[in-house]
Amino acid sequence: MQPFERIVTGYGPVVLRVCRAVLGSEDADDAWSETFLAALKAYPELPADANVEAWLVTIAHRKAIDVTRANARRPLPVEETPEHPSRTGRPQDWDGDLWDALKALPPKQRSAVAYHYLAGLPYKEIAGITGGSTDAARRAAADGIRTLRCTYPRTTDEAGATP
Repeated sequence: MQPFERIVTGYGPVVLRVCRAVLGSEDADDAWSETFLAALKAYPELPADANVEAWLVTIAHRKAIDVTRANARRPLPVEETPEHPSRTGRPQDWDGDLWDALKALPPKQRSAVAYHYLAGLPYKEIAGITGGSTDAARRAAADGIRTLRCTYPRTTDEAGATP
């Protein structure tokens, strides 16, 4: 096996091109670094006959996808935080329409959204509570959030109607 330093020198440009192709130039350097950190950890177990370039490109692609997913979850900056005053002055009444939107979700989606986003439980625990798989809990929460984004009014006028 060749020293890892030669691996980085020899395949670094290829990995960087893959990262740039998937992410663009802004996030490519971070994905490149993450690729070689992951590769360094796994390199001692790599079979001697393995295709190192293909192995690194696979890691780079996965790290680029991780960066893309992380970027999608980051909040977007806004000039001002919107105000949503309570109609009655009681905090529990502030999001009455949100509670109605949650009630309209199918039971599995409602449970997954509540357990994950309101209670902070991981999907594995949600699966144990609801009797499904971890992937099913993750999917139900994602579907529920997608539905809420489409149905929950973001702003209302004084009469309570959405613009």
